[in-house]
Amino acid sequence: RGTVWSGSAILVLTGGRDSRDASALPGRIHWSIGTSGTALALRLNQECCLNGNVEVLIKPGWGRFEVSIPSNDWLGRWPSSWLAGLGTPWNTLQLGGNMRLSSNAFKLEWVQSRWRVGGQIEINLMNLSSRASTVSPLGNYRLSLTGDPGTGAGSLSLQTLEGALQLNGNGQIRPNGVYFRGAATAGEHREEALNNLLNIIGRRQGAQSVISIG
Repeated sequence: RGTVWSGSAILVLTGGRDSRDASALPGRIHWSIGTSGTALALRLNQECCLNGNVEVLIKPGWGRFEVSIPSNDWLGRWPSSWLAGLGTPWNTLQLGGNMRLSSNAFKLEWVQSRWRVGGQIEINLMNLSSRASTVSPLGNYRLSLTGDPGTGAGSLSLQTLEGALQLNGNGQIRPNGVYFRGAATAGEHREEALNNLLNIIGRRQGAQSVISIG
């Protein structure tokens, strides 16, 4: 509803074309576009999920484009079950718990046909659970994207804060896409209870499940 400059919408995740999966957030997300100095300011508000008014700055330029989030706080919190709308394997995992997105002066630039990352953005997965496992909760996890001040390269890190399911991995954002390698393993004395879940998460190599992107 509304215009590009001011309006609202319902956020829905789907598995793409021909997918029967879809998951919507409650309530509507509201936006408005104004200015902040030399940048366009996209201001977002959603009562269910966003932390007050979230501002995203957009700076177009000659041969470059920049998107930044000036906030150094948490931005939003969503139910992990929302991911089921993406289809396989999320609709099989049927996750519980919540996802919290935080920013630390995060900035994404397109310069000379390459992406540069600045600051940090992270997703905390709290009290994660799955219908594919009798263990509940599975644990708490953190996925971080951090920019290198010198090169502008973005590094990915997945770590387990605590829990029976151990998730760990590292990766990079490269000019040709995202590269990530990680593994999921069961904590001590939890192998049998988590075996089915590990088969779904990735390719099995003995006791671990390999997570591979790119």
